[in-house]
Amino acid sequence: MELIISNCAQNSDEWHRLRSGIPTASSFSAILAKGEGKTRKAYLNRLAAEIYTGEPLETFKSADMERGHAMEDEARDLYIFQTGTELQRVGFVRKGRKGCSPDALIGDDGILEIKTQRADLLVETLTKGEFPKEHIAQCQGALWVTGRKYIDIAVYWPKMPLFVKRAHRDEGYIANLAGAVNAFNEELDQVVKTIRAHGGESTLAADLQKAAEAA
Repeated sequence: MELIISNCAQNSDEWHRLRSGIPTASSFSAILAKGEGKTRKAYLNRLAAEIYTGEPLETFKSADMERGHAMEDEARDLYIFQTGTELQRVGFVRKGRKGCSPDALIGDDGILEIKTQRADLLVETLTKGEFPKEHIAQCQGALWVTGRKYIDIAVYWPKMPLFVKRAHRDEGYIANLAGAVNAFNEELDQVVKTIRAHGGESTLAADLQKAAEAA
């Protein structure tokens, strides 16, 4: 499967279109959820609707999400200043029926993922000194999609120290994730098939089917 890197701006119309209808790393934690969780089901239904209609759906953006997007450039600049690392900005990376949106690529082998965290919560993160568990699925998923070797997570809040922690590929975790995403895509195909039984087939559905067959 070919790795496709798009340099569109994240959160742009093109970015939303590229992500439409395929599982992406930011939602891999929902796919890994045990049982028939409401979050997993809602994500499945959203992707099915995107495939059938050929249009990305609007998603809710919390105040925290808006704040994080606004602070991302500050965090990236601070990471560069502290590490002396050169970064490559990218919009969306796709391989087969999965994708991710790295905040930057590091050299030939790394990824940067930026998060923001309120000052009092960042104190706990700094004190623990551990890779935040709530972001493992997204970060290992990004390594799976891109084929890269390591990921740096940078957690930022103005006037606070920048927390940076590196994680390398966990092949066991990635194998489990790959199985879960493949099963999710099979279930997604069945849902879309059921929708098609009630009407015609969309252009995006046909395109995604072709991509699946090529993979």
